Amino acid sequence: MTDDVRSEVRKLRFLNGEMTQEELARRVGVSRQTIVAIEGGMYNPSVSLAIKIARVFGVPVEEAFILDGGEEKRGARSTRKGRGAQ
Repeated sequence: MTDDVRSEVRKLRFLNGEMTQEELARRVGVSRQTIVAIEGGMYNPSVSLAIKIARVFGVPVEEAFILDGGEEKRGARSTRKGRGAQ
């Protein structure tokens, strides 16, 4: 099963003074088209780019990019640990 990464970048831009895609791209050192692709879910950024984007907005990476399905897997692991300990 593949995990999908959901970008919250568009929302963060608008919550931060309606920052343009061009401004964000300039601040993190990529093209505007890269930001368009990230926001549209067509491209997952590298770890370093994800960190740079999160830093622009002053949020943890996990707020800028959400791993869909990740919570279910963590819960399943903790459940298995609990069963093994009983």
